[in-house]
Amino acid sequence: MNRKEKKKIISLVTLVILMLSSFTMRSQDSNFGNWLIYIGNKKINSKWNLHSEIQYRNYNAIGDLEQLLIRTGLGYTFNDNKNNVLFGYGYILSENYLDSSNEKETINEHRIFQQFISNQKIGTVKLGHRYRFEQRFIENDFKLRFRYFLSLNVPLTKKETNSYYLSVYNEVFLNTKTNIYDRNRLYGGIGYKINQNLRLEIGYMNQFFENTNRDQLNIISFINF
Repeated sequence: MNRKEKKKIISLVTLVILMLSSFTMRSQDSNFGNWLIYIGNKKINSKWNLHSEIQYRNYNAIGDLEQLLIRTGLGYTFNDNKNNVLFGYGYILSENYLDSSNEKETINEHRIFQQFISNQKIGTVKLGHRYRFEQRFIENDFKLRFRYFLSLNVPLTKKETNSYYLSVYNEVFLNTKTNIYDRNRLYGGIGYKINQNLRLEIGYMNQFFENTNRDQLNIISFINF
C-alpha cells in the first residue's frame, strides 16, 4: 500500500470518526442509529465459498446496543460467477427498549436461511438481486420471512483499484402470516475500493416500518480472503 492509498484510507476513517462524534452528542431517545458491519467471503475453490458476517447495531452511536447479528453460510457459484446459491445460519441478539421506559428486553433469535443472488452488468454499472427465505426461531415463537434486495454499484472512476463508487440498494421484507409487510430498507452511500479483496463503505439508510421509520449511519467493510 503506497502513501497515496494510506492518505485516502486515513481521510475516510477521519470522516467516519467525526460523524460518529457528532452522533454521540444526541440523546438516548434519538431516532438516529449506527451500524458497524463486516462482510467476509472465503473462496474454497472456483465454485464454493464460505460467507461470514458480523453486524453491531446501536440505537445511537456506539455503546447503546440495539442488535448483534452473526451470520455464516456455505455458497455455490455458477453461470460464469454471475449467480450464487447459499445455505446459512444466523444468531441475533436484540435489546429492545420497553415502551415509555429506559429498560430493555433481551431477545435471542436463531435463524436458518436460503438465498439466491443474481448479478448483472449494464455498462460499468453493477446490478444485483438477492432473494432470501428465512426460518426464524425467536425465543418460543417461529416465523417465516421473505426478503428481496436490489442493489446498484456505480463506479466514479475507470480504475479497478484505489477507486470510489456509489452504492444504492432497496430491500423489502415480507412475512408469511398477518401483517405481511414487515419493513423496507433504503440505502445510499459512497465506497472506496482499495483492491480486489478489500472495500470500505459509509452510507445512510432509512428503515420504513408500518407506522414509523428509523435512520441509520452504516459503516461497512467487505473482505475477500
